[in-house]
Amino acid sequence: MKHPFHLKAVWNGGRNSEGHIDAGGLKTIISIPQEMGGPGTGTNPDEMLLGAASTCYLITLVAMLERSDITPQDMTLESEAIVDVTNNVFSYERIVHKPRIVLKADATEAELTKAERLAHMAEESCMISRAVAGNVSIETQPIIVTAGGNAV
Repeated sequence: MKHPFHLKAVWNGGRNSEGHIDAGGLKTIISIPQEMGGPGTGTNPDEMLLGAASTCYLITLVAMLERSDITPQDMTLESEAIVDVTNNVFSYERIVHKPRIVLKADATEAELTKAERLAHMAEESCMISRAVAGNVSIETQPIIVTAGGNAV
């Protein structure tokens, strides 16, 4: 089964102008980031790739935890992307995911260990991670704790 996704983009003007994209649930302004000499309005490809990688990772992790009968009491994710600029060549170098998974206070050591293992496996299972494999390094640094404060 194939699942098509569509995006429509409009760009008027030159390099320092802005455009608009519509991809169903994502409708936003786009431009070149200020850090790269652009106007910095709306979002940009760097943020969108980080957003795609992060949301894919998070959704994959939630599904894997659910299939393993682990229900986090709370879960947050911080992700960072590093773009290298050498000799005016821009390279999306690395993404680091830092999930923080809080399990119930009476979670067992086995559940904590399994949650940590799944946090690493989710990155390998995410289709966006697989799509950029070999081009972008992706690292996972999970923090797994119980509501009572125990950590892996």
